[in-house]
Amino acid sequence: MLFKISESIASIKPYEAGKPLKALEREYNIESAVKLASNENPLGFSPQVTDAVMKNLHHMNRYPEPVAHDLCQNLARYHKVGPDNIVLGNGSDDLIALLAHAFLNPGDYAVMPLPSFLMYEISVKTAKGAPVMVPLSGFDTPLSAMLDKISSRTKLVFVTNPFNPTGSIITKHAFTAFADQVPPDVLIVVDEAYMEFVRDPAVYNSLDTPLADPRIVTLRTFSKAYGLAGFRIGYGIMDKEAAQILNRIRQPFNVNGLAQVAGEAALADQNFLSKSVDTVHQGIDFLTRELSSLGLDPLPTQANFLMVDVKTDATKLFTRLLHHGVIVRSMKSYGFDTFLRINAGTFQENQACIAALKAELS
Repeated sequence: MLFKISESIASIKPYEAGKPLKALEREYNIESAVKLASNENPLGFSPQVTDAVMKNLHHMNRYPEPVAHDLCQNLARYHKVGPDNIVLGNGSDDLIALLAHAFLNPGDYAVMPLPSFLMYEISVKTAKGAPVMVPLSGFDTPLSAMLDKISSRTKLVFVTNPFNPTGSIITKHAFTAFADQVPPDVLIVVDEAYMEFVRDPAVYNSLDTPLADPRIVTLRTFSKAYGLAGFRIGYGIMDKEAAQILNRIRQPFNVNGLAQVAGEAALADQNFLSKSVDTVHQGIDFLTRELSSLGLDPLPTQANFLMVDVKTDATKLFTRLLHHGVIVRSMKSYGFDTFLRINAGTFQENQACIAALKAELS
């Protein structure tokens, strides 16, 4: 290559998405494949979303609102904050990148668990910051070890609650003890993409008392519980001064018009949200029972996915499951050589997954 790129960019490992359904069906000549790899909503999205999108299709020759007024107002009422505390993004990934570029000078540190969502590391490196990776404590977020890594050069700390990929949570007590020791000039980014699925009342939910601590930036998404992964829409709730900074640097039309109306419709249909959460809980309980009956060790989870020790090479088993038309996620690249991550699907999808595992592990 004749030109040079920066060292920070050269060191980035590309994000690897889950294998697409259509790619699997083409490659293996399979119909009706099952994808349980990307933590998506198996029920799809609310019928109200379909109605709203179809109604607004004829407006797509126009630019969308640069600040999705109605959606921000609705989110503000839903979470009991002000509209000026909300920043919308093209998925939560967009907001993670905005935070890195807004608050990191070259060489500044951002502390995060290892492993964790790869976009934390990628965004920090593209902002010329330095990710400080702190290995997990077992399967839990290493809060104490992360505190030890905070220095005068630290500007951001990323935590995910519930944690992806293990499904563990940070309790209110543990988070409060952690936040009390984080310096006042460090932003704590709390990624709560899976919060809607949590059943444990001890969990720390930053939006139980929103904006109580101006250092805390909450990230939420419509991709998981609301089923809008393909629309790409997420949002952050934060102190209005932080929100003003992100709105200053974000692209003016970073959330497309159909995503805006889809978000409004999805938020309005809380009955569909409840149905989706119930389906996931039933699926997690079914998978946990069935995997345990196979002599495997699924981890306790508070998310819409679980990690299971399959006691063999996870990537090889993942590949064999593809021949059955079942896509899960190997955790080998995360350092868990014998673990798969499986998200809850419909009852039929969950059954197909268990049947394929039985066939391969027998």
